[in-house]
Amino acid sequence: MTTHYDALENRAPADRETALLAALPQQIAHAQASTSAFANLLQGVDARDISSRAALARLPVTRKHELLERQQALRQADGAEDVFGGFSALRYGAQMPRVFASPGTIYEPEGARKDYWRMARAIFAAGFRPGELIHNSFSYHFVPAGSMMETGAHALGCTVFPGGTGQTEQQVQAMAELKPAGYIGTPSFLKIIVEKAADMGVALPSVKKAMFGGEAFPPSLRDWFAERGIDGYQCYATADLGLIAYETQAREGLVLDESVIVEIVRPGTGDPVPEGEVGELVVTTLNPDYPLIRFGTGDLSAVLPGSCPSGRTNTRIKGWMGRADQTTKIRGMFVHPGQVASIARRFPEVLKARLVVTGEMANDSMTLKVETAGVAQGFEQKISEAIRDVTKLRGTVELMPPGSLPNDGKVIEDARSYK
Repeated sequence: MTTHYDALENRAPADRETALLAALPQQIAHAQASTSAFANLLQGVDARDISSRAALARLPVTRKHELLERQQALRQADGAEDVFGGFSALRYGAQMPRVFASPGTIYEPEGARKDYWRMARAIFAAGFRPGELIHNSFSYHFVPAGSMMETGAHALGCTVFPGGTGQTEQQVQAMAELKPAGYIGTPSFLKIIVEKAADMGVALPSVKKAMFGGEAFPPSLRDWFAERGIDGYQCYATADLGLIAYETQAREGLVLDESVIVEIVRPGTGDPVPEGEVGELVVTTLNPDYPLIRFGTGDLSAVLPGSCPSGRTNTRIKGWMGRADQTTKIRGMFVHPGQVASIARRFPEVLKARLVVTGEMANDSMTLKVETAGVAQGFEQKISEAIRDVTKLRGTVELMPPGSLPNDGKVIEDARSYK
């Protein structure tokens, strides 16, 4: 059986670096010529000069909040037609079959090219092979996760059952009757499905493998699935960039995708850190449709020394190690400090608010702690409804007297256990 998705995965590292740096000036020139955002951000830059990592590091980092601000500014401008903030080289029509929305709201284009998000490589590394059925439980509405995985599975030659989220009993029934080779989605939802199947007395013997994303996948949860005969692997991808890195059977960090240039920089700057030091992942994608140059993910990680024992020769990272800012993932969804502020602004009675995330990964919960001097009956329920409306997640509310919350500027506190 083939152990690598293609020959790119085990080429000499020097050959890969040469190919990436040869493509870099072309991508920068394309971004300058095809997108108004990079025509502005990289004004005065001669793309031909950006042929090394040192030269790349001199370009500005664009972070998600800046992308959002540009999108909002152009959407609000009279007569503006570019909902993507000037970052997309595509326009509506056959070349852009879908548009997605991530919390913020940030809009992302999906191009028409096969395996647009480049997920097939990660799905292959998780053990899936052509001719298999995959049960895909990533969301198919608003966010691109469902389509990201489906298009990758199709490129690999697999059939997909679009399970989506929710309806746990129906998920169990579909798995029992269709007998998929495995599952793609968040680890927490597969855990719920497996536990529901046990409660129902339904066996799921065909589900032997899984690829996870959207949440941390700690060793304790990996072992929980292994005890039930499911071999789970994780990938790291975003709605802006597609696949960034993926886990292999070696289980030693995540191997970078072949179509991205990754830097790890000191948080809050664009300065690369020494190899092995924890910093923010900054990614330059070679995707011509959405050519993001030095895009700051806000995620922390570090480079691992050496090559992957699986034979893949690309750089490895340790995986997700937290956020460079306060934005955090809760049940597979990003929650931003701006969303907490948006909730608080709806209620004049709220003096201060702080979102606290607790529990363990795959079983986390969030509580909005609210300082208020006094409220009418039913106030907590109204805030709960606002939490659901803004974040698309359920959370509890804790009312506190004025001055109770720490004066440290923190809006989101991640107090979960990652062991």
